Amino acid sequence: MDRITISADSSADDLASLALCIHALTGGLPVTARSMNRPGVQVEDGQVRSRSYTGPILEQVLAEGRVIKGRPPAGAYKGIPVIVAPIKADGKTVVAIGVVDTTGSMEIKALMDQYAAIHRQVNGH
Repeated sequence: MDRITISADSSADDLASLALCIHALTGGLPVTARSMNRPGVQVEDGQVRSRSYTGPILEQVLAEGRVIKGRPPAGAYKGIPVIVAPIKADGKTVVAIGVVDTTGSMEIKALMDQYAAIHRQVNGH
């Protein structure tokens, strides 16, 4: 049986299919991901650009275990809005995965606010 397993030891190859999926779902925005114990993946333009990627916000999310929206102070996406979220297993953060707004055409916060409004409308809340 085919399966995707996410753990603190997931490699870039383990995370690539998930990152490529999120990349497609967000209309081609860059996606980055890394596990707690191994460097990760960077996806841009429909393909994996790096299999040894990390970034300051990914590392912060791994350390703090919470969603972070902001602009990285350094790295490949310095100053560009990102949102990075943890993936947890048994209550422990094992992977951080993020989306980068390189287009400058939207703020990720506005996108998340729009999603929340649609969610309320669809669910009648």
